[in-house]
Amino acid sequence: MDDRYKFCMDTATKLRLAHTDKSDLAACAIRLAAARLVTGLRQNEMAIAIFGADRRTKINNMERGLNYPSREVMTWLFRNHRIDFNFMMLGLYAQLPGDVQEVLFEKLVIANNEWDRKEHSNPGQAGRLTSQPQT
Repeated sequence: MDDRYKFCMDTATKLRLAHTDKSDLAACAIRLAAARLVTGLRQNEMAIAIFGADRRTKINNMERGLNYPSREVMTWLFRNHRIDFNFMMLGLYAQLPGDVQEVLFEKLVIANNEWDRKEHSNPGQAGRLTSQPQT
């Protein structure tokens, strides 16, 4: 983890990284990418663990903000990694165990940076995703 965040991650930083109270495709995609990084699995490995087959396209589409994380994905994350639906859909993190929060915020830094990098390399796609209405 970047040392800037390790010792001084205040509530405002956590809210920003988790995109708390945002339920648009982009926010959910960032949270899913961070959750997958927590698992240590690649997209194909995660797909096999969840669906029993290599359906990395499903995971990839969710991480690209084309689809919301499915119930199967969120259920698997909760059962196996204690990352719950509240976090996945709204970025609510206070209810997560402390050890989960610690590693999750480390991965959220990475996922947000990756999303920003992609957004700047493909502004048409990113603009479409970030303008999705919140539900």
